[in-house]
Amino acid sequence: MDKGTVIRTTGSHYTVKNSEGKEFECCIKGKFKISGIKSTNPIAIGDIVEFIPSDSTSYGLICKIEQRKNYIIRKATKLSKQTHIIASNIDQALLIVTAVLPRTSTGFIDRFLLTCEAYKIPCILVFNKIDLYEEETRQYADYLMSIYENVGYKCIETSAIEKTGLETLKEILKDKTSLLSGHSGVGKSALINAIDSNLNLKTSAISLSNLKGRHTTTFAQMFPLAFGGNIIDTPGIKSFGMVDFAAEEVARYYPEMRTRLSECKYYNCTHIHEPDCAIKKAVENGEISQERYSNYINIVNGEEVQLEQWQTR
Repeated sequence: MDKGTVIRTTGSHYTVKNSEGKEFECCIKGKFKISGIKSTNPIAIGDIVEFIPSDSTSYGLICKIEQRKNYIIRKATKLSKQTHIIASNIDQALLIVTAVLPRTSTGFIDRFLLTCEAYKIPCILVFNKIDLYEEETRQYADYLMSIYENVGYKCIETSAIEKTGLETLKEILKDKTSLLSGHSGVGKSALINAIDSNLNLKTSAISLSNLKGRHTTTFAQMFPLAFGGNIIDTPGIKSFGMVDFAAEEVARYYPEMRTRLSECKYYNCTHIHEPDCAIKKAVENGEISQERYSNYINIVNGEEVQLEQWQTR
């Protein structure tokens, strides 16, 4: 029996790397499929597992999953009741967002941040493709960053083409296990190649017919970084479905709302219809972003947000 980390998943097959850096192709025992795990993937990237190593004629066999330090999860599809574990045992998440080609909606960003808050995973917003900014796009990007920096989220700007912000990105990633996520076409693979040319991940141009990204990463994979640490690259996602959040819990995962909850008149305030609501008052006073508050209402009402086509504003 050996122990290792799952670094790649492709359907029902998994690549496990042991402490010596040797990789083994494995499958799982049947009991994992009926162990009460409701996700579409009972084993995720980052899982620490015990396994019987493979040989030249057969797959190895994963026998046990160690308890996860943390994980991040979303609905498998928009209408599905099943969930998908994106990654486990991570130190931080980096959400790659773009103000242009394609434009990332604040609804998508807020759903991702809320999930990170719920699972106690620090998240950093990486605004990529700044080389494409025109004056109007620059203003919109500054507006977005001001929203999230005012809440307390770290925001950085990058360009794989112009190599802007790459040293800052390296410092953030160094010696940590980081999840990189975002819509298709936001430039995750190009950014990864720019900070570590040894990886040479496949990239693809934006489709000009609909201004949306093409999937270049088709399955999740963990890569070691030459300067220290690991990154988990994931396929681009169109929507981020919330999992297992009761409506009354949502405000707790908004940092700017969480600090004001005790000031509401009613202990079970939904912060939508009630009088003497500290959250609504903060929105009216400009202390809470109207856009963030609107996204809060959409989340409470169970509305999904998908990739928006790029448009100027």
